[in-house]
Formats: sequence, C-alpha cells, structure tokens
Amino acid sequence: MEEYWNPMVPELTVSDFERSLHFYQDLLGFKIRNQRTTPKFAYLEYEKVHIMIEQMHDAGWEPGALVYPLGRGVNFQIELSDISPVLERLVASETPLFQEPQENWYDEGTVICVQREFLVQDPDGYLSPSVRIVVQILNRPKIQQWRANGGHYAEIFRRKKSRYPQEIVATE
Repeated sequence: MEEYWNPMVPELTVSDFERSLHFYQDLLGFKIRNQRTTPKFAYLEYEKVHIMIEQMHDAGWEPGALVYPLGRGVNFQIELSDISPVLERLVASETPLFQEPQENWYDEGTVICVQREFLVQDPDGYLSPSVRIVVQILNRPKIQQWRANGGHYAEIFRRKKSRYPQEIVATE
C-alpha cells in the first residue's frame, strides 16, 4: 500500500509545544508521523488529515507579532470517519467545546452533504474561532428536491445498519 502524503499541510506556531502536542495527540487522536527537537516540531496525522506544530522561536517565519488567539480568521475542517472517540476524549478531559455537536446540511452544487460537526479551540486559540471536526455522512444528488423544500428535507431518518452510526438518509 502506498503511503499517503497530503499535498497541503498547515503548520501552526504554538506557544507551549508539550501542551499543544498533548491536545492534538491525546485529545484529538493524532499520531506523530515525525518529530524534531530543535526547534520542537511534530508532523501529525489522523486518518488522511495532516497538521504540523512547531514551538515559537526567534528564527521562526512569523511575519508579525503573535498574539492570542493565534490563527484569527482561519478555520480548519478536519474530516474524520467518526467523531465520537474525539468527543469522548474532550468531554473526559473537561475541554470546553466552542460549539456543541450539530448536524449541518450543505448544498455543494451537485450533491447535498450532511455533516455532524463541532468546534473546539486548541491551547493557542487556533483555529479562529476553532478546530472544526467533521464527518461527511451523506451525499445524495437530490438538489432539486432539497431546494424545492426550502433547503430542508421534509423527512429524515437514522439508518439502523450504517457504517456511521450518525448517518442520515434523506427521503423524497
């Protein structure tokens, strides 16, 4: 099997490397792909999601002063096959959620995508306002029916036998 390498990976400058590594690794579930000690750096991955974190240092590439919350104006969408384990770890650690889990429907032109998502900030305030954890749980080419109902399906039901327990199926 060929190793997956993401062609665009954000690198986040962090104020406390160990605290950020704990957040991404122990709470969100990322694994370390590689790590350096000078400066402190980790390349992290979770399924096909890649992110890098690096300790703030004098020789860094920051074009200006870094003031909390870092990453203002940026939201990262992290698509996972199941958000339940991540939510369980965050709740167990009493990490506050910026936004509670909710289901959102998006018109993507040729499909309707339903996502179960929540928002949480990392220790440096990334990502403004938060990290966005998403499960894409439905793609159906039913745009006309969806638009005819004002952007909402009249009926939805949860499948009993589904790959994802939170999968939603739209009915006509």
